[in-house]
Amino acid sequence: MQTHEIRRRFLAHFEHAGHTPVPSASLILDDPTLLFVNAGMVQFKPYFLGDAPPPYATATSIQKCVRTGDIENVGHTTRHNTFFQMAGNFSFGDYFKEGAIRHAWSLVTSSQDDGGFGFDPERIWVTVYENDDEAERLWQDVAGLPLERIQRRGGEDNYWDMGVPGPGGPCSEIYYDRGPEYGLEGGPVADEDRYLEIWNLVFMQDVRGDSSPKYGAPPIGELPQKNIDTGLGVERVAFLLQGVDNVYETDLLRPTIDRVQELSGRSYDHGTPEDGVRFRVIADHIRTGTMIIGDGVIPGNEGRGYVLRRLLRRVVRNARLLGITEPVLVDLTTVVRDAMGPSYPELVTDFDRIVSVMRAEEEAFLATLTTGSRLFDSAVADTRRAGRSVLSGEDAFVLHDTYGFPIDLTLEMAAEAGLDVDEGAFRSLMDQQRARAKADAKSRKQGSADHSVYRRLLEAHPPGEFLGYTDLQAATRIVGLLVDGQPVPVAREGDTVEVVLDNTPFYGESGGQQPDTGVIRTTDGTVRVDDVQLPVPGLRIHRGVVTHGTIGVDTAAEAEVDTDRRSAIARAHTGTHLVHAGVRNALGPAAAQAGSLNAPGRLRFDFTSPSGGIPPALLGEVEDEVNTILQEDRDVDWYVTTMDRARELGAMMLFGEKYGDQVRVVDMGEYSRELCGGTHVARTGELGMIKVITEGSIGSGVRRVEALVGLDAFRYLNREHVLVNQLAEQLKTPTEDLPERVSGLVERLRAAEKELEAVRAREVLSSAGSLVDGAEDVGGVALVAARTPEGVTGGDLRSLAGDVRGRLQGRPGVVALFAPDGEKVSFVVATTEGARDRGLAAGDLVKAFAPAVNGRGGGKPDLAQGGGSGVAGIDDAIAALRTEVSRAV
Repeated sequence: MQTHEIRRRFLAHFEHAGHTPVPSASLILDDPTLLFVNAGMVQFKPYFLGDAPPPYATATSIQKCVRTGDIENVGHTTRHNTFFQMAGNFSFGDYFKEGAIRHAWSLVTSSQDDGGFGFDPERIWVTVYENDDEAERLWQDVAGLPLERIQRRGGEDNYWDMGVPGPGGPCSEIYYDRGPEYGLEGGPVADEDRYLEIWNLVFMQDVRGDSSPKYGAPPIGELPQKNIDTGLGVERVAFLLQGVDNVYETDLLRPTIDRVQELSGRSYDHGTPEDGVRFRVIADHIRTGTMIIGDGVIPGNEGRGYVLRRLLRRVVRNARLLGITEPVLVDLTTVVRDAMGPSYPELVTDFDRIVSVMRAEEEAFLATLTTGSRLFDSAVADTRRAGRSVLSGEDAFVLHDTYGFPIDLTLEMAAEAGLDVDEGAFRSLMDQQRARAKADAKSRKQGSADHSVYRRLLEAHPPGEFLGYTDLQAATRIVGLLVDGQPVPVAREGDTVEVVLDNTPFYGESGGQQPDTGVIRTTDGTVRVDDVQLPVPGLRIHRGVVTHGTIGVDTAAEAEVDTDRRSAIARAHTGTHLVHAGVRNALGPAAAQAGSLNAPGRLRFDFTSPSGGIPPALLGEVEDEVNTILQEDRDVDWYVTTMDRARELGAMMLFGEKYGDQVRVVDMGEYSRELCGGTHVARTGELGMIKVITEGSIGSGVRRVEALVGLDAFRYLNREHVLVNQLAEQLKTPTEDLPERVSGLVERLRAAEKELEAVRAREVLSSAGSLVDGAEDVGGVALVAARTPEGVTGGDLRSLAGDVRGRLQGRPGVVALFAPDGEKVSFVVATTEGARDRGLAAGDLVKAFAPAVNGRGGGKPDLAQGGGSGVAGIDDAIAALRTEVSRAV
């Protein structure tokens, strides 16, 4: 049975049982606890946690998941994948244990002619939580399983929670006996390779406290509503039903292995065990990388980007180890598209963007691999010559930091070379490099109330209607009021408040669009609204200050949005859509939106660009194209439609966003059509104009365009016009000749600076004779230690030290020159051959005096240099040098 058919049967089984089919969420959700979605229940977390009411009583989905914690097991075991598909059915207060067991047993054991998977019931085993008598009884009553094929296990195996206080419950896992040729008798507790887990049923019934029942702590209560969360491993069911030995040989991964055989000329089925692992790693990682890029991630050095980069680089390196020297990622991505496309059509429609990312990453890594491998081999040779078996942390750090050679690759290659790596020292050096604080990329405005207060407000007052698409003023009612994070019936003048309305025209900050401001008025008081946020899904909080009188809960009110601010933000948001379209037209589908800011009169648009930035001339063309659309005064329409229809229309979708079956499309004809919940103008002409201000890199593979819109753009151009006119007047040249005139001035300035440097160098070098004349005798060594004039460059300082040393040849001599520059100081030490014969090495002398100037440095015995931040310590440094020379001779 093909994997796509397994997916179809699963969904059909539960749809027939009344479950609502829910599309897979993106691998990237707005969840700070996860790099990637790693389980089928993740998109339903708000319903399990009570943050939002579920829109259906039962649901079913097949969720794409990524787990990289087992990356080292990939290729070595029969069942580990980094990307996998989790099929699940969910009940939110509807059926419970009996229903979950009945649904699962029916699908697993029903014949394939009847729409089931057709597993032999006599080969099914299950496990239950150690004290779950009810589940054990139900498996006997509902499924007819004999007691000897029902095994009890402890909390670490058969209890589930989210890892934090909240909902949890016992599990029951379904296993299939692959037969005695695969391992020991005795059920799952004896051998989990022979008895393969295919489905986990979680009976969510408890509330856990700070400690988890997984490790023996009792639950602190029962959930008021019992839920079901299950997960079936699609890939595991596939390899059982397809009669292969592991997940890598199923219909979705075997084509990649076959293609690697063609490219390498090596055999997967009859090759070495080491080569077998390499084939499987490539097949797994290229699929995972394709799916991750498909959801909008690009390779980088942190977070999701680093995980992706690591996976792709493991593909390239394992291909190299199989003898493939040509680029391979694009070729293998094509195989993945063909295998996965029937279930994930976005891989087909976004293929050009995906392969452009693959191509750029492989080109960059091949250059790194060539240089890094050479340096790695040198470090290994040095380590072995020194009789050591551990590659130093410093070597690993230099490979990583200077040459971009990832540490995991260093670890793998070192292991292949029979060496360990001093990971502790490497991590310490990395920590030192990262000592500076890093601002959180996603600042979260959570307000003064904790989420439990917000959840209670939402439960008491389900989401009202957002009126702001059509109305900026509306009659409403105050249904919730917080002061200092606590519910209150009344707030008075001067109080900082959070207000919940039963319906509202105010837009809450989301999707890159800044929030509305305005006022809420009642007959007794007024609130100035400064901010609007959505702290939990569905709840719109209006934050501000009571500026007059009092306001109270259950009071009629008038809500009025600041129309000037809203209009300016709407112009910016529409402008962002147009810039997005213009950039994609210029760079192709690889330029996918990676973030935005829509503020009054200005916009910021971030986009992925593996090949680099937009050349200035091309950026000018983008700006001209967008402003042409403004001049045409096109209609800006919006409408709600189905996700399938939106795809048919070619509407752009933002990666990482979660969309429902019904979506809102903002449509400017064929030029721009995007899914968007923000507010926009009615016609493009309302923007006036768009002026791009900057374009530049904000990280690996991510660029940022900033632009002004409308009156702000006009004001900017006016300031530029005044500035240009002032320059033209000062330089006595027409404005059109300014570039040539300024270029000529710059060239003249550079020539003058070079001439000045030459004069200064001659002056500095002319002092060599007087410095030699001033040499003092220290134990038979001529010591020249002096401070040079302010502003002497490092190159001049070295030249002067060399000149002085040359004049001292024939006798032991040490030259130490200090060049102050503000509060900093540079220094150079040079020694003659006679001084070195007496044990005086320049590098050692630097160590003796550098602390006096808060500095450091080093070099060879004949020449050393460095710098410090303590210019006031130069005299002390000279004294320390004199003492060291005297001591040494």
